[in-house]
Amino acid sequence: MTSKIFLQNTNSMVVIENGELISFKKENQEYIHQKGSKGWRKSDDEMFPVIGPTDQNNFSVHTKNGDAIQDQHGMLREMEYILISSDEKNANFIKKYQKNSKIKNSKFPEKSTEENLFWPFDFSFEKNFELKNDILTINFVINSEKGMPFMLGYHPAFLLSNTGQETLISDDKSFTLHEVNKAGSNAFPILNTDKIILKNTDKKDLQITTNGFDNFMLWSEVDNMICIEPITQYTSFTDQKFSEENMSLSEGKNSFSVKIKVL
Repeated sequence: MTSKIFLQNTNSMVVIENGELISFKKENQEYIHQKGSKGWRKSDDEMFPVIGPTDQNNFSVHTKNGDAIQDQHGMLREMEYILISSDEKNANFIKKYQKNSKIKNSKFPEKSTEENLFWPFDFSFEKNFELKNDILTINFVINSEKGMPFMLGYHPAFLLSNTGQETLISDDKSFTLHEVNKAGSNAFPILNTDKIILKNTDKKDLQITTNGFDNFMLWSEVDNMICIEPITQYTSFTDQKFSEENMSLSEGKNSFSVKIKVL
């Protein structure tokens, strides 16, 4: 069942559909890529508990609790959010998983050989939205067994002018949309930073700041949208070995945040 939630104040409005950010407008100007337009089929998503393609690793991830089967960007996106609460300024969602439960893989059989995915740890994953002072904050909270390996990425898509003239700035370095497009499926890494500014050509600029991620990767193959993705790890420099030695380890409760601000 589709259910839309609206967060709003005098100047800004946010629309969330089943936990997915589908609109962020300030002064009636849209900043989020619209589903159905060319480019990506979604507006936002999460990558968890792994980031990147796993096929070269036979879809296997080695952990202290045994080997798991994970497809590209993990299985969290195959699960549905449950609404916890919402009001005019906040919306809170959760996904809960019981270890070793099989999750249907939507990529099977057309794009994957694995029909079902699973993870050998219990966890809950919260996604909480807050609209305050025209700034949209998205908080992620992961509760799990202490020492559980994981990677986390947030995957929002932003609306562009379709001219190809937008640029991105991070730590006084500038990057063009052409550079991002050229990186292809590996995505374009911008590492060891917590802030990126998207310089728009047809509307005000956008600032994305993060806490807990420390890296970004950028992806687009078109001129009308770009994914600016906060990530805990970038996995495309070398052949990724999917084992907990190359992942973050849970503290039992881990929190991350992303702030989206129109400048």
